[in-house]
Amino acid sequence: MEIKLFDSERKVMEQLWDKGDRTAKELADDLGALVGWSKTTTYTVIKKCIDKGAISRSDPGFLCRALVSREEVREQETNELIDKMYGGSADRLVASLLGSKKLSVDEISHLKKLIEELE
Repeated sequence: MEIKLFDSERKVMEQLWDKGDRTAKELADDLGALVGWSKTTTYTVIKKCIDKGAISRSDPGFLCRALVSREEVREQETNELIDKMYGGSADRLVASLLGSKKLSVDEISHLKKLIEELE
């Protein structure tokens, strides 16, 4: 399933991923406090997520449930980044990360372990 989420839609999804099923009112309250959205803005973004198939809604109470996982979205967006910026070559992405020298020793060690596990 391929779903392209915009930043605003991802904010709604993050709430569902972190807190589980929520009513639209709970999402509006959470996002109002977190990013200053009005109830109308939150409901509009929820509707967009529903239209994309990322969220289901059920009554009573306009209960919202995530239909895609955080990992599915991460994998899709990572693949899109690799295709768009690195010609589909994941090793170029890794080389770019390593070349930037912004990785900590712990992060480098973790990457080495991941590579060893793949071999």
